Amino acid sequence: MAERGRPRAFDRTDALRRAMEVFWEHGYEGSSMSDLTSAMGINSPSLYAAFGGKEALFRAAVELYGQTDGGYTERALREEPTARAAIEAMLRDNAIAYTVEDKPHGCMVVLAGSTYTTRSESIRDFLVEKRLETTEDIRRRLDRGVAEGDLTAEADTAALARFYTTVLYGLSIQARDGASLAELTQSIDCAMAAWPTSA
Repeated sequence: MAERGRPRAFDRTDALRRAMEVFWEHGYEGSSMSDLTSAMGINSPSLYAAFGGKEALFRAAVELYGQTDGGYTERALREEPTARAAIEAMLRDNAIAYTVEDKPHGCMVVLAGSTYTTRSESIRDFLVEKRLETTEDIRRRLDRGVAEGDLTAEADTAALARFYTTVLYGLSIQARDGASLAELTQSIDCAMAAWPTSA
């Protein structure tokens, strides 16, 4: 029996990546449906049929970002052998990603919801939650460093996690404002000089 309806005439993954780049560059509020459909190469009914609407599309785009261009933090925290190496790799790898020439500068999760209206409070809350998850992931990696003995037991891991998250998000904003990789690297050098040593 033949399938009913026409098959989708577009590559869903490619369309989602294009939408991700629009949201990343212009933010949720700054991305119109016409911007999105034009970039994705589809019409509005196809967008709704495939993704369920603008907010659902944005959430899917953020998930894709976390698996691709925004995955450096998770990788560094998972793979680096010490807490210090993990934090340093997180900052340096993201700084490189934030300044790649052919992509929007900065972090999508930091920048895409910086302006919002009452209609998009759920998007703001979604991004706040994502950022809080990052801070918690960093704190857990620092706690592991204390347990494994490569971070001083006196370290306040919650405060350190907030500090290095602040640095990470500050790098994103500076990159969007045009800071070079060399300038971001200087900030990272200062942040790593603040790493706690044994009393």
